[in-house]
Amino acid sequence: MNKINKQPLSSLGFGFIDPAFIPNGKDEYYLRNRQHRSKTLYRKLSAKEIQTLVRNDNSADDWNNIEVAPTFDPKLVKRCSFFGKIRIGKLEPLFHEFNNLRMPVGIYNSTIISCDIGDNVVIDQISFMSHIITGNDVLLVNIQELSSTDHAKFGNGVVKIGEDPAVRIWMELANENGGRKVLPFNGMLAADAWIWSKYRDNEKLLEKLQEFTDDKFDRKRGYYGKIGDRTVIKNCEIIKDAWIGTDAYIKGANKLKNITILSSTEASTQIGEGCELVNGIVGYGCRIFYGVKAVRFVMGTNSQLKYGARLINSYLGDNSTISCCEVLNSLLFPGHEQHHNNSFLCAAVIQGQSNLAAGATIGSNHNSRAADGELVANRGFWPGLCVSLKHNSYFASFSILAKGDFQAELNIQLPFSLISNGTDKNELVIMPGYWFEYNLYALARNSEKFPARDGRTDKRIYLEFDYLAPDTINEMLEGLTILETCTGEAYIKKNRSSSSSSVASVGRTLLQNDPDTVEQLTILLKGAENSRRPTRLTKVNTAYQNYHRLIRYYCVRELLSLKPNSNDWLNYLKSRCQKAQHKPSTWINVGGQLLREQALEQVKKNICNGKIKSWDQIHEWYYQQSKRYTADKLDHALSVLLQILNCSANQLSRNKILQLLEEAEQTQTWIMAQIRKSREKDYQNPFRKMLYNNEAEMEKVMGKLQDNPFISNLEEKEKLFQGQAARLRVTLTKK
Repeated sequence: MNKINKQPLSSLGFGFIDPAFIPNGKDEYYLRNRQHRSKTLYRKLSAKEIQTLVRNDNSADDWNNIEVAPTFDPKLVKRCSFFGKIRIGKLEPLFHEFNNLRMPVGIYNSTIISCDIGDNVVIDQISFMSHIITGNDVLLVNIQELSSTDHAKFGNGVVKIGEDPAVRIWMELANENGGRKVLPFNGMLAADAWIWSKYRDNEKLLEKLQEFTDDKFDRKRGYYGKIGDRTVIKNCEIIKDAWIGTDAYIKGANKLKNITILSSTEASTQIGEGCELVNGIVGYGCRIFYGVKAVRFVMGTNSQLKYGARLINSYLGDNSTISCCEVLNSLLFPGHEQHHNNSFLCAAVIQGQSNLAAGATIGSNHNSRAADGELVANRGFWPGLCVSLKHNSYFASFSILAKGDFQAELNIQLPFSLISNGTDKNELVIMPGYWFEYNLYALARNSEKFPARDGRTDKRIYLEFDYLAPDTINEMLEGLTILETCTGEAYIKKNRSSSSSSVASVGRTLLQNDPDTVEQLTILLKGAENSRRPTRLTKVNTAYQNYHRLIRYYCVRELLSLKPNSNDWLNYLKSRCQKAQHKPSTWINVGGQLLREQALEQVKKNICNGKIKSWDQIHEWYYQQSKRYTADKLDHALSVLLQILNCSANQLSRNKILQLLEEAEQTQTWIMAQIRKSREKDYQNPFRKMLYNNEAEMEKVMGKLQDNPFISNLEEKEKLFQGQAARLRVTLTKK
């Protein structure tokens, strides 16, 4: 039986906070008054105003409980019922227009309980509006329920005084069993979610992060829901325990409950028809439309959910889009794209610049005894059409998977690889460095488009989108060793030979000096798949050369940013190299921001020992790391340079640098040639051309290759690089 609590009508709108939770000397409005920042000097209604209100079919439990601004027109309030303490801003004979919605200023056809209403609002057909504070020029039209409870948390994972800790809202990221759960909070960054979910063995760290979250929010009961200036809400069903920023636009939503919706004049958030959002944080400038369901979630800035997308127990990073898909228990870094109705992603950490194609099922087929599998993919993860993957799996940066069911767990350590099923020979086939040879256009475009789409209003955190960066360079360095080892093993096995040199040394000698012999080898990789079938590497010579080529190019590109404080460029380089680490530092992608592992370990220690005391201080640390990123990346490049040249700083010579410079210029030319070549395929492929009657029609549809704005932009960057290289050559050759 439903328990109906009956109270006198005169108490409706009062007793919002249980007296047990009101501090001594305070009343139930003390938090409301703190929230209501209006400078308006409210007054009581005059007898004439009350008469006008009654004549307009309004009622109140007590007209003395209603206060209004000096500029208040009672004729603009009609057919409303008021209960509790009400404050109304100025109402003037105006109408507001927004997206073809034209409504007169005023309050009409609504039941309003204990609310503060801003200046010149439009409120019409609100069946139940309770304990809400609105800003100025707000439009609220046709809403069934707009209310707040005394224990509202607005999507933040905290508990109010007197609540059972069991009511906390957790996000169970990266794993379905809750072993990596974190508390969502307003302002949470992808880096926060990653650090908190990753280091589960550090109990002190976890304790501190939960403490920071609790300290970030007031645990007192009695906060009202808020709606910011110029926000427009129309034709919605239920909006409960919501904190909504300025300039938001919400239309036709079914349910918004326990939620913060961040919005501003610079980054307006919009929510459309049929959406249901519960227990979450929506970032600035987000777009959420057409039947979206999101529960226990955080959305970063400038992200989108569309066309029936489902986002559950997940964090969606900045500048991302999910449409027609289902995402569960996942942590997605900035720049994630996922479309088409049958794409599925579960229990994964996808580290940005990613794109899931139609039919992809990532992590759906659990092969363990419990739903505790995980998948981690570094930047640039692109599973192709109808790819199915198992937990647990790991993918190096810019892995692309060809269509197919991958029946066993995968451990792909070689970056920029194409992974496919060799069904004819029942083998896993990996082509390392695939992107460099066959689709450098798409790879380069990926690095260019994400900065162009970065809609964050706050860019103090530097998100790395370049495919050549410390993380991928380190992966390629490790990839060289893997290729050398596999090649050495294949040679020794084929020739049944033995050598005093290491296996990797044998492979290195072959790859550097005898590519023809390498071509004759069947090169296998151990540990890439949890199965008995072999994993075969293809195009090993090409991959090895391209890894080397691009590592050296990266080093020279960073060298060009050196700004000596003297005229002796070479000696300045040597002194800078002496300060760099002898071995290239390890870098970690922390929410899209690349951080040195050493720095990350130190900040974790500072959190645990109390030197860092809040999320705000952690975020400030991110900002400081972003400021020094350029210098840190240069130091990394110098360390890599010394390693690949196998020399010390003092052994660097003018001739070595000039040789590297010439090679880098050739690589830059090669990169542009590969980009043009991979795009030209689309204009030459007969199966693409067959749908056009002539070349003119094709160019009208596809555009002319020579007019491609992306290629034109890269050509300008190529000229800039060549100019910098030429100036450095002049500097080095001066006597």
